[in-house]
Amino acid sequence: MAMAAGLILAASVRADETPNVVIILSDDQSWTDYGFMGHEHIETPNLDLLADQSATFPRGYVPTALCRPALMSIITGLYAHETKITGNDPAKTPQNAAHANRTGLDPREVMISNIDRTGALPVWLKEKGYVSFQSGKWWEGAPSRGGFTDGMTRGFPKPGGRHGDDGLKIGREGMEPVFEFIDGAVEAKKPFFLWYAPFLPHTPHNPPKRLFDKYLKLDLPKTVARYYAMCEWFDETCGELITGLDKRGVSDNTLVIYVTDNGWIQSPKSSSYAPRSKRSPNEGGVRTPIMFRWPGVIKPGERKELCTSLDIAPTILSAAGAKAPHEFPGLDLLPALREGKAIERNTLFGESFAHDVADVMVPEASLIFRWVMEGDMKLILTYDGRRGSYKYPPEDYRPQLYDLVKDPHENHNLAKDQPETVQRLAKKIADWWPTERKTVTEWSDEPVFIEPVE
Repeated sequence: MAMAAGLILAASVRADETPNVVIILSDDQSWTDYGFMGHEHIETPNLDLLADQSATFPRGYVPTALCRPALMSIITGLYAHETKITGNDPAKTPQNAAHANRTGLDPREVMISNIDRTGALPVWLKEKGYVSFQSGKWWEGAPSRGGFTDGMTRGFPKPGGRHGDDGLKIGREGMEPVFEFIDGAVEAKKPFFLWYAPFLPHTPHNPPKRLFDKYLKLDLPKTVARYYAMCEWFDETCGELITGLDKRGVSDNTLVIYVTDNGWIQSPKSSSYAPRSKRSPNEGGVRTPIMFRWPGVIKPGERKELCTSLDIAPTILSAAGAKAPHEFPGLDLLPALREGKAIERNTLFGESFAHDVADVMVPEASLIFRWVMEGDMKLILTYDGRRGSYKYPPEDYRPQLYDLVKDPHENHNLAKDQPETVQRLAKKIADWWPTERKTVTEWSDEPVFIEPVE
């Protein structure tokens, strides 16, 4: 991680006042599952309106397709291999037992302590006078550990403290805590930062009956109808939040950002997800629309460029005129979004790790996939990190190369036909983050791993 103490991000913002910032985070939703993204059945009128009012990137991405590392990347602006939060929980491995013996700490606390090292958006915004509120998903201990001045989650090590605990009531059981926070910030004349990360449309898929019945009438499998209803339920809560900002007269000076933590393709046969979605480096796992709305500052319209959730932190800090203790792999998009100019970038990188972390101090130990996107082309490589319970279609352990404009659902693997492209992009991945892990290049009955590309 490149460090630059006192790094000041350019702040070409309105001079009258500091903007409020709201991040809306969907939890387990495919990039296809919105009205504005062209879904045949799912209705999301509130997010459709937000998309119309925003600089909207249909080709947005998260760098890893699992909730905890994806959320940590958003709030720190760093890759999972930089934060060392690569999965949701420590695995019961000799490596983690050794860390516990050496430090006297539970491996869960060792993972959480990474946020003390990296810092996070609420910490940096606090220096500009912001108050901040955590609601919904949050893994890194008490909200104060991430710099939030207030929040809903108890967090580890408190009993039941994991992934949001009490905070997961937001949206599902009303919006009152969020509005109480906003009202307090407005009364105190403080700029505010809101983390709205409801447990929606995440399982359990238990939508209101009126919404379930609506989609069941479409002659869909019950599991699919429930998931579609959850997407609309989530959309309704977003509408409540945005309307609440309007009623309080703060919308004009509030930067609203939308992103999902990772994808989800609903299995028609069970309540779980289908292959090539959550935890996968394929589009169903890592692609998400990303939106930025700031009335009068950011020009609305659909953007054709690639965007990553790693752009969110530097863009927020630019809007707030705040400092950060490190450089970012993502971009400050605010100048381009203000002026409607093209974003000069054609390459994105990503990584996927096991759900349970093999070694809380060594990210590579759980590495399964890395990917690079260059323009329309995307290469996925598989690595020999500890996979745990992770299951993936065996044929997809081979290198995967796709033309995403012609083949957005990745049905046609071009790797065998374009070996030169595979080699060139594999070198790009190796240069981005050198690793000792071996990668698959051949396939027989079992994957065959070779040494890293030199």
